[in-house]
Amino acid sequence: MSSNSIRILAGNSHPALAKLIAKRLGTDLANVTVSKYSNQETAVTIGESVRDEDVYIIQSGCGEINDHLMELLIMINACKTASARRITAVLPCFPYARQDKKDKSRAPISAKLVANMLTVAGADHVITMDLHASQIQGFFDRPVDNLYGEPSVLRYIRENIPDWKNAIIVSPDAGGAKRATSIADHLDLDFALIHKERKKANEVSRMVLVGDVKDKVAILVDDMADTCGTLGLAAKTLMENGATAVYAIVIHGVLSGKALD
Repeated sequence: MSSNSIRILAGNSHPALAKLIAKRLGTDLANVTVSKYSNQETAVTIGESVRDEDVYIIQSGCGEINDHLMELLIMINACKTASARRITAVLPCFPYARQDKKDKSRAPISAKLVANMLTVAGADHVITMDLHASQIQGFFDRPVDNLYGEPSVLRYIRENIPDWKNAIIVSPDAGGAKRATSIADHLDLDFALIHKERKKANEVSRMVLVGDVKDKVAILVDDMADTCGTLGLAAKTLMENGATAVYAIVIHGVLSGKALD
């Protein structure tokens, strides 16, 4: 008879994170083998029983995102057909979250497509963190928990940024204004905004600062750093406008392309 315990499974996106979570919970990761055939098909083998168990599958939307998404879908479906009682997909970084609306003609809403795939695969519950847009929760007809990194950000600012009381919180784009103003309110600091114009995805052509950063420590707050082009230009804009120092705090450090150069 099952003890109705939990099973934690992990794909290949972030094994170190999965091990830390399992260690914190005082349990071991379930035995899962993820491999590929020579034609690059993904194969998943669940090495132990998950019948009538609460299953949590940890797989973030980073790195080789398409492969990791496919791994997650196959793992969910494998657990479903193995009679798991409840399946929770834990996606710290939700894949395709930036494609959350039809902002031009013939543009796909890929985040909605991912939500549909997770549901069809058999996910009963989704846990994610700092969604690029909160409305993505509405793409599901299953429970979604969108956790926030704000408490950790506030603690980091207070403990690690010298002279933070003379700082100003800056959002590098209009979409992040709500996030940045919330942090500014908690710290009782001023808020500034950078308006950016894009030539194309991941390429910013011009930035305009709205607010006064002269002789202040500027703290850029964003949900994601991909190529870091936005953060680099934002920091340059802030220094040109008189900021004494610039810090950048992001929740999801994707760091792709030339981000680390």
